[in-house]
Amino acid sequence: MKEPLGQPITLADATYETIITDVLEKGYSVMDNFLSASTVKLLRNDLLWQYEDDQFKKAAIGNRTNEVIKSGIRGDFILWMDETTANGPQQLFFSRINDMVQYLNRTCYLGIFRKEFHYALYPEGKFYKRHLDAFQNDDRRKLSIVCYLNENDWQAEHGGELVLYLKDGAGAEKPLSIYPFPGRAVIFESRVLEHEVKPANRERLSITGWLKTQ
Repeated sequence: MKEPLGQPITLADATYETIITDVLEKGYSVMDNFLSASTVKLLRNDLLWQYEDDQFKKAAIGNRTNEVIKSGIRGDFILWMDETTANGPQQLFFSRINDMVQYLNRTCYLGIFRKEFHYALYPEGKFYKRHLDAFQNDDRRKLSIVCYLNENDWQAEHGGELVLYLKDGAGAEKPLSIYPFPGRAVIFESRVLEHEVKPANRERLSITGWLKTQ
């Protein structure tokens, strides 16, 4: 681990270095406590308040300019987040993401120029079938990020896991299940890893988004 530009490595920098190493070596990174418990609670309350206020819409497939709703493929409800009008809890989230982006661009020259994020609520039993986050007409998504906002009592038996479809050394498929514990973040290569969201037996809450090149 190097000290960027001669500066001491901070705890946050060490987290970002771990993410970089993981993504380079495995194509993904799982970081527990990426968001603090207090931030998760604020974001969860904000998500639920806006959902109850009918601010969410049924999620679609495709990019934002070419969306089609297909309930047999995905069943979540989403609300796009706008950094320019973000409220207090959302500002905490964007501050964390911006700090990470600045570090990635400074140390890895990833060329991240844009980002897009939305709240996501999966009602009980809903899912998102296996897919890739890159589009044929738009391959600017570099890294996919999911941050979980579920309650502290979430257990593996509640389901709702994210499944990444990895390859082993021989090229055989090797699925990896990642449970949506609060504060956990999963970062993976948008153009490489197919993935899906399994049904949960209770509401499943998250922020999902992408870091994009120009």
